[in-house]
Amino acid sequence: MNSQTPGSLLAVSDLHISYAENRKILNEIQPDSESDWLIIAGDIGELVADIKLALELLSKRFAKVIWVPGNHELWTHGSDPVRLRGEGRYRHLVELCRSLGVVTPEDPYPLWAGENGDVAIAPLFVLYDYSFLPPGTRTKEAALERAYESGVVCADEFMLHPDPYPTRDAWCAARVEYTENRLASLAGTPVVLVNHWPTIREVTRPLYYPEFAQWCGTEHTADWHRRFAATAVVYGHLHIPRTTWHNGVRFEEVSLGYPREWQRRPSRGPLLRRILPESRPA
Repeated sequence: MNSQTPGSLLAVSDLHISYAENRKILNEIQPDSESDWLIIAGDIGELVADIKLALELLSKRFAKVIWVPGNHELWTHGSDPVRLRGEGRYRHLVELCRSLGVVTPEDPYPLWAGENGDVAIAPLFVLYDYSFLPPGTRTKEAALERAYESGVVCADEFMLHPDPYPTRDAWCAARVEYTENRLASLAGTPVVLVNHWPTIREVTRPLYYPEFAQWCGTEHTADWHRRFAATAVVYGHLHIPRTTWHNGVRFEEVSLGYPREWQRRPSRGPLLRRILPESRPA
């Protein structure tokens, strides 16, 4: 890990540039200084060509770009000429990022040189395992049955393939073990955790459809912000952009979301959220 002194660490997720309105917004993303870093917390889009377009553009504008995959990047979409599935698709995207100088969850964690010492920026790829159960359910099977009955079923069930793992749960378990070992190696260095899916269940409570929470994370990460000395946790996926505090740690949901969502907000606010340097509320 090499320490570098940037301007601001900024973050965004869920750009979903397959929508024309969002693609226009992509072209508006600019740094405030030539030293700014950018976190992209997943869901640029579904097609490899779109993902490449966005990363090429942003990696030229920002001093460093840090990317984690979202579920949409991992879909094997019917209109994508790249037919890779599961781990193979993920590794293909990792190599695409590396060819552009973009940091991935498989690379050394870059160090942010802050006023109070270095902070590791840790891009994670931790999936979900259906353990964020909807109220009144006790098992994955019951949760899925509830979802199908209500018509609230994540498209991952049809397009996010876990190959070569037998299930998405098993892929998640492997990613949890791999990621825990990497984070433990930081040995107490302060860290910004970046994952597309939330790392704690609490932030999913505002979901309009509670059945959707089962596709939003895993209980195995519930204490990571405390165990690994997190100064902040950055995530997306929920399309509920906001700042919350849990156990004294700042959680930033940084998604743009679909046009039908951001267009009806009273104010879209800044597209990019500043993660570091941190300014605590008064």
